[in-house]
Amino acid sequence: MFRILLALVLCLAIQGTDIFAQSELNQSASQFDEMSLLKHVKSLSSDAFEGRRTGAEGAIKARKYIINQFHSLNVKPLGKTFEQQFLFTKKKKAYNAVNVLGLIKGTEYSKKYIVLSAHYDHEGVKNGKIFNGADDNASGISALFAFAEYFKKHPPKHSVILAAFDGEELGLQGSKYFVNHSIISSKDIMVNLNMDMISRSDKNELFAVGTSLNKNLKYLISKLKTSSKIKLIGGHDGYDGLENWTNASDHASFHKKGIPFLYFGVEDHKDYHEPTDDYENIHPEFYIEAVKSIISVFEKIDSSKF
Repeated sequence: MFRILLALVLCLAIQGTDIFAQSELNQSASQFDEMSLLKHVKSLSSDAFEGRRTGAEGAIKARKYIINQFHSLNVKPLGKTFEQQFLFTKKKKAYNAVNVLGLIKGTEYSKKYIVLSAHYDHEGVKNGKIFNGADDNASGISALFAFAEYFKKHPPKHSVILAAFDGEELGLQGSKYFVNHSIISSKDIMVNLNMDMISRSDKNELFAVGTSLNKNLKYLISKLKTSSKIKLIGGHDGYDGLENWTNASDHASFHKKGIPFLYFGVEDHKDYHEPTDDYENIHPEFYIEAVKSIISVFEKIDSSKF
């Protein structure tokens, strides 16, 4: 009888462990729909968007796509509308550009903001070839949608601005305009988390740039536990002998305003700024793990007294 009871207890214990492990797995899986993440990258980097060149028809289509997704995910506009229109001139050519800005109101610190950003523009069409920009930067835009989906079940403590910037490929124009003409004071922005090229890496390495410039962020990244399938590495910020990415993307505009930042990106690959930067060349498993890791970083920042 004792042996039977012991066997029953062991069986229940094992089942309990399995249930707990499955619960953790389900919790991780419930952060966002992984298939939707991939679907959005595939859509935005399709020929239908003609490389999303600022001011071109493809960029207008991309902007409408982003706004539709924000609506469907219950994201509110930061201003009266989602669109922040601006003009700029590059090499004597005038561009009509538009940032798309969404807002998730914080549950505890609604007057303090975390800006999650990614640029939606790319290189357009050159010599009859479409530069679809799957990694650069349909991957970052799709990650914004994953965050919006995540916030539906896990509302943030701080308010979050979801910023889809235009004109990055033409000199960080969208982010420059945002920090200089925002209805949100720069002193109320805690940090910028910028995502630009996060969907492929032969070494499974995702870099978090900016840690050497802020001791709190450096400590956070050093202590963060991520999936064994990905390596989250601080670096590329001018202190490790690697190429300095401090001014490589839209986070530079925040940095110049004295706003702390983390830039998430991968090493350049053979398809960088080439017409071969297509959906078929991203690494889906790495990309999914990268987005999960960035969400984990956000969680730590949102729950800290940063």
